[in-house]
Amino acid sequence: MKDMQIENLKTHCDSILGNLSTGETRVPGVVAMATDRTGTIYSGQAGERRIGGDPMTEDTVFAIFSTTKAIAGTTALQCVEEGLLDLDAPAKEYAPAIGNLQVIEGFEADGSPRLRAPKTDVTTRQLLLHTGGFGYDFFNETYKRLAEAHGQPSVVTGSRACIETPMLFDPGEKWEYGTNMDWAGQVVEGVRGKRLGEVMRERVFDPLGMEDIAFTRTDAMKARTATIHARGENGSLTPMDDFALPDAPEVHMGGHGLYATVPEYMKFIRMWLNDGDGPNGRVLKRETVEWAVKGALVPPQKVTMLPGVIPSLSNDAEFFPGQPKDWSYTFMVNSEDAPTGRPAGSIGWAGLANSYYWIDRKNGIGGYWATQILPFADAASFTGYMDFESAVYAALK
Repeated sequence: MKDMQIENLKTHCDSILGNLSTGETRVPGVVAMATDRTGTIYSGQAGERRIGGDPMTEDTVFAIFSTTKAIAGTTALQCVEEGLLDLDAPAKEYAPAIGNLQVIEGFEADGSPRLRAPKTDVTTRQLLLHTGGFGYDFFNETYKRLAEAHGQPSVVTGSRACIETPMLFDPGEKWEYGTNMDWAGQVVEGVRGKRLGEVMRERVFDPLGMEDIAFTRTDAMKARTATIHARGENGSLTPMDDFALPDAPEVHMGGHGLYATVPEYMKFIRMWLNDGDGPNGRVLKRETVEWAVKGALVPPQKVTMLPGVIPSLSNDAEFFPGQPKDWSYTFMVNSEDAPTGRPAGSIGWAGLANSYYWIDRKNGIGGYWATQILPFADAASFTGYMDFESAVYAALK
């Protein structure tokens, strides 16, 4: 990107962030970054880590929720590369506990779950593609009922019990977004004989020079962590001072458990832009990257709108409504050119507290947008992110 383009990008994006961090429907604070294959082309921050508190800074630590998934998926792909993991073998060969889970078909008259054995064993491929049969209670009424009536723990507890849930359907039947990647992380732990955080550190973070990222924060990271805020129905923001992902989780949740700064995540995005190569070594083979970013759902499987069944945690959520989306290993793939300028075949996803990213390997650019707000798909933050991504493509032209 040329100097004039970068200057125009800075002017436009600084305005987006500045406007978004003031006014009635503001966000508390935001950090946004964009990168090409060689380095950062935009970095901006606005607002505060906590309303009325310290200003937002580039090195602010966020709970990155489901943007953890692609990192866990990367560790699974590495196991495949080394011949240690057969994606189509039963996942229970690597994570035995998954073999004990049954399918829930509904509830009996007394309210007890009606369970049966799955017709086939779930595979790691299905886990990576979110066709394994698992969901989230904030997107699925059955899991919501299991939580409310039967004490199924929330995934934010990071407990083993929160992932040892019934399957919602037989493996491979359809696409449903859920705890599949937490189980994929358990598969990686079974293959490596180490906790997932250790595997990530050795095989992803160190080769990419990623330091401020972990399942358990250091004291220095805690001091820089942004507070999650609740958005009220009237648009107000309330700091959730008592809500945080656990720093000593029972399970390293491959689906959502990491804390990180945005600059660290940009290093991960650049690895995908650079065909798996990092500053301190190769993370994935070029050929692995090339097949891992391709949509792999088998029709009629497709990425659907996520219905927000727990309003405090998520609104109804969908990227680019009306356009087809696929799923890869492990990203959403937009099958058509997006209105932001993101071309067909690009990958990306999001995190529950309104963080969003995309990776455009065709043009060699990507970006990450971080706020800390619940519920998910917050209108102000999501619109700001779409404006930010659009501004990057406008500058490219």
